[in-house]
Order: sequence, then structure tokens, then C-alpha cells
Amino acid sequence: MQAPLRHQLQGQTLWLSAQRSLFWEEEKALVVSDLHFGKTGHFRKAGIAVPQGVYKEDLQRLVNLLHYFGPSQLIVVGDFFHSHANVELDWFRRWRNEFSSLAITLVKGNHDILKDDWYRAAAIEVVHPTLVAKPFLFAHDRCDTAPGLYSFCGHIHPGVSIHGLGKQSLRFPCFYFGPDHCILPAFSKFTGAVSMDKGQADAIYAIVENELIKL
Repeated sequence: MQAPLRHQLQGQTLWLSAQRSLFWEEEKALVVSDLHFGKTGHFRKAGIAVPQGVYKEDLQRLVNLLHYFGPSQLIVVGDFFHSHANVELDWFRRWRNEFSSLAITLVKGNHDILKDDWYRAAAIEVVHPTLVAKPFLFAHDRCDTAPGLYSFCGHIHPGVSIHGLGKQSLRFPCFYFGPDHCILPAFSKFTGAVSMDKGQADAIYAIVENELIKL
């Protein structure tokens, strides 16, 4: 795994990972968005043959990040789960038992529709619509702004196009830092990416294979 890249913001140290996460050093918090756990199972129930390995790879990537950074808390900026409970979420519950000491906070997203008692049983604190942890604010589907706070959001699944020779171009997921907000990449690889306007960004980190490239 490529060593994380340091990004300084609001006097805080953020470590950006090509594994679609950031680690907030001062708060020992791993921050991710749009994991969509259970999405592949949801598709299979609808008769669409999506391999279970897609979900297992995402879950294993999260495990690897927890071992690497050793956070005391996990902040999920929405869409932790994709839809109603299925066998993949049963696997998550067993995984959760292995990390029972990890505090998990979910900023509820539009796909997080499980019943409240399911979250309680999984020891997940759910907040909506925003989580304030100064100097940052976390929201799922819009980057709310507040005086003195820098916002993080998800939902959009940001991407950036990189152009090659001629008319060749490829689009990659990215961390998109604007003057007052950051749009986080979707953690799940079973998602698309929406092209962002490079001209409006303070910094963009493209995720190319297993490496981060600052544009």
C-alpha cells in the first residue's frame, strides 16, 4: 500500500489514503464515505449477478485500514449501508463483534434506511443531518457551511478526468478540496464517479489504481 499523503487543513493533519479514506491524526479518526455495504447483495436479490467478492474486498480494505492507522473512532459520512438488511449485513455484524471497542459514528445518508434498533444492536451512533467536530463539519448529501468550520461531505462520488495523448481520457475517483469543503471519494469500488470542475478546486488527489496523484 502506498504511504498516505499528508494534507494540512485548519491546523489539523489529515492523512489521505489511496484506499479511499482519510485519517484525522489529532482525533485518531478514520473518515470514509459511501461504503454502500450490502449493495451487491441487493443487486443479486434483484436477479443481477454481482459477485460477492466485490463486497468482501471492500470490507477487507476497511479492516486493513483499521489495522494500519489504529483509529479510536470511525466516522462514516453517509451511505454506510445500501438498502434493507441482507446476508451481507449479517456478515458485517459478525465483523463488528471483532472490532467492538471501535466507536462508530454514522452521519445518516439517503441509503441508510435500516431500522434504528439495527444500528443500536451494531453499536453505531447515528446523527442527522450533520456532525460537528471542530474545526470540521460532516454532512452526507451537501457540504453545509458554518462560520469557522470546514465541511466534509460525500454522496456525489467525485471523479476527475485525466487526459492523455490525442483525445484519450480516463476518469478516476478523487478527493476534491474546495475553499470551504471537501467532497470525499466513495469507499465502495462498486460505484461510478461524477466529473468535477478542476478550476473550482484548491486541491485534487486522484486515486489511480492504488496510488494518489495530486493534480
